[in-house]
Amino acid sequence: MSSLGILELPALIASSGKYEAVQLWMSIPFVLLLALIAVMPLTGKKWKHLWERFYPAISLIFGLAVAAYYIPLVPGGAGDVWHSLKEYISFIALVGSLFVISGGIAIRLPGEATPRTNVLFLLIGAVLANFIGTTGASMVLIRPWMQINKYRLSAFHIVFFIFIVSNVGGALTPIGDPPLYIGYLRGVDFFWIFEQANLPWVFVVGALLAAFYLIDLRSFRKAGVRSKIAEESAERMTLSVRGVKNIGYLLVVVCAVFLPGQVSVPVREVLETYFVREIVMVLAAVASYFQTHPEIHRENNFNFEPIREVGYLFIGIFLTMVPALAYLTTHGPQIAETLESPAHYYFASGALSGFLDNTPTYANFFDLIRSIIPAEIPATEQVHWMTNPDNPAYNLLVVAISLGSVFFGALTYIGNGPNFMVKSIAESENVKMPSFFGYIFRYSLPILVPVLIFCAWVFLGSSQ
Repeated sequence: MSSLGILELPALIASSGKYEAVQLWMSIPFVLLLALIAVMPLTGKKWKHLWERFYPAISLIFGLAVAAYYIPLVPGGAGDVWHSLKEYISFIALVGSLFVISGGIAIRLPGEATPRTNVLFLLIGAVLANFIGTTGASMVLIRPWMQINKYRLSAFHIVFFIFIVSNVGGALTPIGDPPLYIGYLRGVDFFWIFEQANLPWVFVVGALLAAFYLIDLRSFRKAGVRSKIAEESAERMTLSVRGVKNIGYLLVVVCAVFLPGQVSVPVREVLETYFVREIVMVLAAVASYFQTHPEIHRENNFNFEPIREVGYLFIGIFLTMVPALAYLTTHGPQIAETLESPAHYYFASGALSGFLDNTPTYANFFDLIRSIIPAEIPATEQVHWMTNPDNPAYNLLVVAISLGSVFFGALTYIGNGPNFMVKSIAESENVKMPSFFGYIFRYSLPILVPVLIFCAWVFLGSSQ
């Protein structure tokens, strides 16, 4: 391990019994489920219809099947499954509450956008994603984004919205993107990621905004007379917001995220045991839903199908990924030998995030890093050790998987939860979106990937 030579591989943190019991084949349902999620929506109408009808049952069957053989075969298996279920509850409470509350906020910007106003809009969306999540920001902003660009709305407008607002924008806080929230649940300090990722965030967001501006400027000039009308209307553009009280409910969710970290350990254990944080989030969402005027929900075309899909699919993902997490933990030293630098962790976690889903990918790599911590470090100190700048090798590894999991979530439609939601909303407004592979070859590979490679070279290359 050339660049991580200072890391001495420790004895396995798991018992030898668990090491022998956890086998790679146990992760097959995890891989199959993720493959179905990626492929089935892209098949012919018959198979797509069957998938849309039966995916809740398929996801649950896969998850329960894994639990059924993992618990009796692996020492401590029941504890592993329960831990994953707890993380699922926390994950779905955050994502679901943000989705519901944001659905009660209607933003309107009378007028038509110019390339400059579009860049400002996307920048605001990237910042907002860190306060209400990429899901919340995407749901709040996608309709006004399409509205102000309706006179020349094209697929690239939606794709760059997915790049910036639905993914890379949320890289600064645990609220911003689900992988970072999973890290927070595992002990990463709330403000740590902001301290470590602010410069890469500025670089990637800035580069994508510059690329978007050049493409949008060409589109704007092609609009001819219409572009002059847009310039005049942009000067008179004013913001109107309905459902303002729901902003208060968003703040309640944000405060609930902070809650466990602000109390003593005994109180924190009670809060986590009885899911107090998650209950607060759900109550805020319920109150928001019933206090929002139905007209606002109709204006936003709000319905529960997107979050229903996320809920069913992710219960299967969180259960089926238990063996994969255990395998990475128990076999971490051997796997780590193939990853020789933070950049390798960045690209490995990023590639899996783009095609499999960034939340379980982050969880897997987080546990992989924990598995190579020196054996003398107590379990209660491991996360602090990993994220302490005084241990730059470990620190950079966590930075690498944090950036990789969030940034590369934009690589495909299935990389992050909001991606498919935004695509569906755009298609409902008759925007012709690229296919799964069209998205990759027309936008991700020629635009996104070079930016992310350069980011690794600038911010992670010094560690190689």
